[in-house]
Amino acid sequence: MTIARGAIEKTAAVIRPHVRVTPVLEADGANLGLAPCPLTLKLELLQHAGSFKTRGAFANLLLRTVPAAGVVAASGGNHGAAVAYAAMRLGVRAKIFVPSISSPAKIARIRSYGAELVVGGDRYADALAASEAWTRDSGALPVHAYDQAETLLGQGTLALELEQQTRLDTLLVAVGGGGLIGGIAAWYAGRVRVIGVEPEAAPTLTAALGAGRPVDAPAGGIAADSLAPAHVGALMFPIARAHVERVVLVSDDTIRRAQQALWESFRVVAEPGGAAATGALLAGAYVPTAGERVGVVVSGGNTTAVDFTR
Repeated sequence: MTIARGAIEKTAAVIRPHVRVTPVLEADGANLGLAPCPLTLKLELLQHAGSFKTRGAFANLLLRTVPAAGVVAASGGNHGAAVAYAAMRLGVRAKIFVPSISSPAKIARIRSYGAELVVGGDRYADALAASEAWTRDSGALPVHAYDQAETLLGQGTLALELEQQTRLDTLLVAVGGGGLIGGIAAWYAGRVRVIGVEPEAAPTLTAALGAGRPVDAPAGGIAADSLAPAHVGALMFPIARAHVERVVLVSDDTIRRAQQALWESFRVVAEPGGAAATGALLAGAYVPTAGERVGVVVSGGNTTAVDFTR
């Protein structure tokens, strides 16, 4: 299946009844203490299940044949919540595997949607191995978090939607396994400058571009439950090499600063992975030119940062 504009448009039509059109917040770099520049935040944390992953989840369940055994997914948390939500809405059985680093907020979301949940292992790779064993034993349909054509097509619908909402020169996108940036880059195909943003502790796409192929990279840091697979996907890699202008790295401290800045400036509560792209601006890892129209995907909001019982 080709990951390109026509296929993304068809996917958008299929999943449209099931996903939200998430809003954009038009602001200025000065709101974040930066030099003035037009700034657009794509608030994908307001998507069903709290992240962009819901787009890819519905694409998988609606474009593929789901067996009686249902679906299975491995996840740091957000993908599992998205698959569990989509399965609940479509009346499909779901079994989700997550590692022990998955945040309590994400585990609670998965359980709230009625999926069977297995927590075990230290990293996403451990959950993936367990899910693959379950697939072999059960015959359930595996829904990969990033290395599946339907996943990339679903995530690409975010860019289709964003292009209808605003005009951009540059878009900053956080990178984990690469499903989101792969889908976005496939949609824009060079018409908008796409910049990847990775944690220093999990430089998966940086390592892949340096090696010329997906390779294992460190998988740690504050955003490890969403941006730290062992390596990027094979399907997204040629798209990234062709259409991602470059990748920049941000520290854990910068990601925390970005979370704080989004809250203080806009009252937006983002999880670490959801705030990473904003961190590239705060740290000067990406510096816009005068008048450059910059977009940032705030990709997820599943966090325990807000406690209304206090």
